[in-house]
Amino acid sequence: MTDKPMLITRARGMRKVPSAAERAVWQIVRDRRLGAKFRRQHPVEDYIADFACAEAKLIVEIDGRSHDAQQNYDAERDAALTAAGWRVLRVRDDDVLNDPGAVERVIRRALSLT
Repeated sequence: MTDKPMLITRARGMRKVPSAAERAVWQIVRDRRLGAKFRRQHPVEDYIADFACAEAKLIVEIDGRSHDAQQNYDAERDAALTAAGWRVLRVRDDDVLNDPGAVERVIRRALSLT
């Protein structure tokens, strides 16, 4: 189990330096633009989710090149979050930057499955 105060402090720090793809997704999901409230860099279980919608139990993760080298960790993380009742949607940062409309449609579709 992770130290919750440390997780919260780390999440706050991560909110201050978002990647370009994270900024783009935040513009899509912020202010209930998709009909659901999302939080960014939000602690969920023992992890920090890029974007989390508690009412839909949906996590949106933006994967850059660094995730190519950590596929086992991501799979374990996804399994733990799924076991806790969350759905994890992973999108590539290149897809966000190249076609944000398509990413918005994917997120909307995931929200409609709630």
